[in-house]
Amino acid sequence: MYAPERQQEILRLARDGGRVDVVSLAEEFQVTAETIRRDLKALDRAGLVRRVHGGAIPAGRLDFEPDLAEREGTSTDEKDRIAKAAVAELPTEGTMILDAGTTVARLAAAIPLESSLTVVTHSLPIAARLADHPGIQLHLVGGRVRHRTRAAVDAWALRAYGEIRADVLFVAANGFSAEHGLTTPDLAEAAVKRAAVAAARRVVLLADSSKHGQEHFARFGDLSDVDLLITDSGLSRENAVDIERGGTEVVRA
Repeated sequence: MYAPERQQEILRLARDGGRVDVVSLAEEFQVTAETIRRDLKALDRAGLVRRVHGGAIPAGRLDFEPDLAEREGTSTDEKDRIAKAAVAELPTEGTMILDAGTTVARLAAAIPLESSLTVVTHSLPIAARLADHPGIQLHLVGGRVRHRTRAAVDAWALRAYGEIRADVLFVAANGFSAEHGLTTPDLAEAAVKRAAVAAARRVVLLADSSKHGQEHFARFGDLSDVDLLITDSGLSRENAVDIERGGTEVVRA
């Protein structure tokens, strides 16, 4: 099979199944994983698919959302650097909200044992990480738990965030840009993120550079709602300057 024929078949499989992965495609077409990666790169350049960790999805799938395990294994070094930089933004004996997200979860794991903080979160994994922390008063926001993210959503969560004020929110996003703002695939999660933003005096976005320019189905705010963006050095200096012109400070860890 010639490369264009294989790529056409890969595109059909992606559209039929919603996504394709490198390992399965290599087995199906009896070629190397590197050959499949080149095929996906060609399809991505043509605007027909969008490459994601381990494979690709059809272009235009703004509602695509990888599961928690897949996101935890993506951009791990960058997320660790972002979390380390975010420790400097922790309030002193203050109150903070931790949004659901794998980078925010890394920040939760990095909170020093000597910290004395009040923490509010709707993320079950983050609550589990902090439940035994000696210096943290932990408040777990309830609601319907989404299996894909292990985050509480809907009316209970929205009501809880409407009743508090916090010093700082550490928020996650699946995509961010000056043009499209802050986006995530799910409307219910977007609503909770929006409520958390409204509940905080200061908003810190933790997002690796691969999220820049990405656009997803549900929008929950403008980039101008963010006081500080902590990302990695994969975000170019030029893009960082453009973001700062909009009033958001940028740290490239």
